[in-house]
Amino acid sequence: MRNPTAPFALASHLQRQEAATPPDTAPWSEFGRAMQAGLARTPRHISPKFFYDVAGSQLFDRICELPEYYPTRTELGILGACAGEIAAQIGPNAEIVEFGAGSLTKVRLLLDALESPKRYLPIDISGEHLEAAAARLKADYPALAVQPIAADYTMPLVLPAPLAGAGRRVGFFPGSTIGNFEPDEALAFLQLAARMLRGGGLLIGVDLVKDPDRLHAAYNDAQGVTAAFNLNLLRRANAELSADFDLDGFSHAAFYNAPMRRIEMHLVSRRAQSVQLRGERFSFEEGETLHTEYSHKFTVEGLQALAVRAGFRVGAVWTDPERLFSVHWLLS
Repeated sequence: MRNPTAPFALASHLQRQEAATPPDTAPWSEFGRAMQAGLARTPRHISPKFFYDVAGSQLFDRICELPEYYPTRTELGILGACAGEIAAQIGPNAEIVEFGAGSLTKVRLLLDALESPKRYLPIDISGEHLEAAAARLKADYPALAVQPIAADYTMPLVLPAPLAGAGRRVGFFPGSTIGNFEPDEALAFLQLAARMLRGGGLLIGVDLVKDPDRLHAAYNDAQGVTAAFNLNLLRRANAELSADFDLDGFSHAAFYNAPMRRIEMHLVSRRAQSVQLRGERFSFEEGETLHTEYSHKFTVEGLQALAVRAGFRVGAVWTDPERLFSVHWLLS
């Protein structure tokens, strides 16, 4: 993964240099260090933030369109139905900071509802994907200043100074990405966001606790797109880190852990095998897993309590009629 403060063009240049340098002497990327450490630990684990290379980002965009994957269309429905109320809370001339911006689909509903939004600052780890999406958005909103930032939004980040005449600086964190964090990590991120957005607020989308069968279907789609998304992590390791994962030797597994209120995603070894990474071999037993993602589910009250602990004040909350998903307005 690129240095959070480095321009994406520089990161891409370094990656090209690494590809041309022998693996045992090449500078080791954050992705490489994380994969090596994740394979060495017990149980094995790597952060889901490394899903999002260009191919991973494109696969996730496809996931969001699947019939089983309710979060995206439900959140879009809430944002569309409640856009006027949300805009009234935010106020005029706002600067919108989107954490983990992705394809920028949801923010369009927000921008259309806001009164004279001043600037949009999307932050995403997949810089190439972000630059393309930001260029499309800028073409559709020529009066809006669009300033994409290729960075890891979970790390401390100095945002550009507000533009002259700007109103509130408002964070936008849709998609229930907060659920991918461990509870202590979620608190740390919200504390970081509260400091970055002091005097403004945060609009955050949160997936709610619901029937386990519906959750299981959302992460085990019939077309196998989520499986391809999960396995793409190994393809990326082979391409960028000169690893030798056998992509046919691992399978996707996702299940709901009811006591912990979370979906867990794993890559399961189909047989006894070993994997080489930077001259080191890691052995997998049949059935052994590499854990790749948590997706915690919340109650409305639980999310609000977490936000208060992080330094926010609770504002309005909007849900769909089935209470599958929620969108919260938090003041910093």
